[in-house]
Amino acid sequence: MQAPRLIKGFLTVGIWTLASRVLGFARDIMIAAFLGAGPVAEAFLVAFALPNMFRRFFAEGAFNMAFVPMFSKRVESGEGAEEFARDAFAGLATVLIVFTLLAQLAMPALVFAMASGFVEDNRFDLAVVFGQICFPYILLISLAALLSGVLNATGRFAAAAAAPVFLNIVLVGALILGDRLGWAPGLTLSWSVPIAGILQLFIVWMAAHRAGYTLIPRRPRLTPEMKRLAYIAAPAMLSGGVVQVNLLVGRQVASFFDGAIAWLSYADRLYQLPLGVVGIAIGVVLLPDLSRRLRASDDAGGRDALSRAAEFALLLTVPCTIAFLVVPLPLVATLFQRGAFDADDTAATALILAIYGLGLPAFVLQKVWQPLYFAREDTRSPFRFALVALVVNAVVAVGLAPLIGYAAAALGTTLAGWAMAVLLIRGARSMGETASPDARFRARLPRIVVASLVMGVVLYVANILLAPLFAGPWQFAALAILVGAGIVTFFATAHLIGAVAFREIRGAVRRQR
Repeated sequence: MQAPRLIKGFLTVGIWTLASRVLGFARDIMIAAFLGAGPVAEAFLVAFALPNMFRRFFAEGAFNMAFVPMFSKRVESGEGAEEFARDAFAGLATVLIVFTLLAQLAMPALVFAMASGFVEDNRFDLAVVFGQICFPYILLISLAALLSGVLNATGRFAAAAAAPVFLNIVLVGALILGDRLGWAPGLTLSWSVPIAGILQLFIVWMAAHRAGYTLIPRRPRLTPEMKRLAYIAAPAMLSGGVVQVNLLVGRQVASFFDGAIAWLSYADRLYQLPLGVVGIAIGVVLLPDLSRRLRASDDAGGRDALSRAAEFALLLTVPCTIAFLVVPLPLVATLFQRGAFDADDTAATALILAIYGLGLPAFVLQKVWQPLYFAREDTRSPFRFALVALVVNAVVAVGLAPLIGYAAAALGTTLAGWAMAVLLIRGARSMGETASPDARFRARLPRIVVASLVMGVVLYVANILLAPLFAGPWQFAALAILVGAGIVTFFATAHLIGAVAFREIRGAVRRQR
């Protein structure tokens, strides 16, 4: 895959992920309006986080990072790719069915592990009920993630990237319907989660079937390939577990401050927009590409792919970091402050968003450098690095909570993200030329930073000038003007100082069409 084709893959995944994130905004805006940061909202957000946490642990993180390189190499060589995928599908389904049944019985313990601060009030019982309804989603979405890995490894990105859109469509539709029919919003949201999972699984299963990979459930087999897959996946699962423990630490700290879990979740939704669009696109496209290049001993092509991915990631996330630092309050107020979500909720969420924004480049750099390890079937090194990040997160979040309150949870996440990114980049030095960004990347990086700082100054001034509009009924128009001014300023400056060339963007978009 040459660089233009790589960028085309980024755009395919990125555009669909953007659509999913925009609908996710609509979903969270409605949740904030109906439920604010109250007990039902916090209970649902914890319950919804449970299957998503384990989904990253089992499928999108550990399992797929081991499965995709092995499957990609079989696709490249034509050696039993479909049979390998069927065995992996059967094995993952069996493990997850058992795990889902056990989780139903252990739900009170899982909720306690997520948010022990709920024990003293009715949030705990609500979260247990909501969690038991939501949890089967892990089986459905994990199998969908494996099928997405099959599609991505064969260069088919659209269906896998589009499937998450339907989760938010179902949840938004359920909220609207439930409001008109008088349904309890917490239960309505909870039941819509597994329904959305069924729809997502069906979409990617049909796409894989059309691509020639019909994965039908069957009795699992412990073949030598499955043993090898388990051997590679085990450290990645431990690494994924460490990452999820990081999230648990943050939620535990936040659960002792009323409303903090909701504030963290709403801020997370905002910063996940660039992280999801860029980071997920890069991770999905880059891993199978690097796996094929390593098999072909194409070190120069691998270096070019890594450099363009890092350049693309920072081009789109460094300006977002500056924006989150300079204008977090108008962003949060315009998107969420209505109904039960008041000005105090806005101020708290904006503070967390600014702290999360500082870690945004670190999280996308992780998405760029991790595939270097996974493509080499090295899942042990990321596990060791994740342990260090866990210690950083725990020390900061728990240690600073008595001093700075709920903000310690966000700060711990950000500093742990930077620790992980630095360790991944330093650890990759021994991999040779493939892991070293090229001269073009090194020349453009400082220019991207300069263009972002210029944009930050413009946003600061524009925010002051637009303050009367933000205070009135024209706040969405004011936000559109603010965002538009930032985008135009950044890309104009970036083009003038050589951080990006418009002909490259036009060419990539033309190829995408």
